[in-house]
Amino acid sequence: MSLTRVKRLFVIKTRFEAYLIIFALALGAMTRGAHYTVQYPGVGGYLLFAATAGAVFLGGAKILDALRYEREAREAGAHTAEEAGLQP
Repeated sequence: MSLTRVKRLFVIKTRFEAYLIIFALALGAMTRGAHYTVQYPGVGGYLLFAATAGAVFLGGAKILDALRYEREAREAGAHTAEEAGLQP
């Protein structure tokens, strides 16, 4: 099995895959946040819980933005190749 085939397993290609990964991140973060509220009772625990949720929001937005950027770059490259006459 070549290395490129293995690398493709770790590339997010669609929005659906991105949403699955964001869901998994959120599930883990909320579990960690719940543990924080037990370990650090009071306001400190709830602030840490909010921080874990915020990290997922920021990470998820970045993943979705990256997918959009890659799609736009791919479309721009295809459009440029058509103008140059490289594609039939």
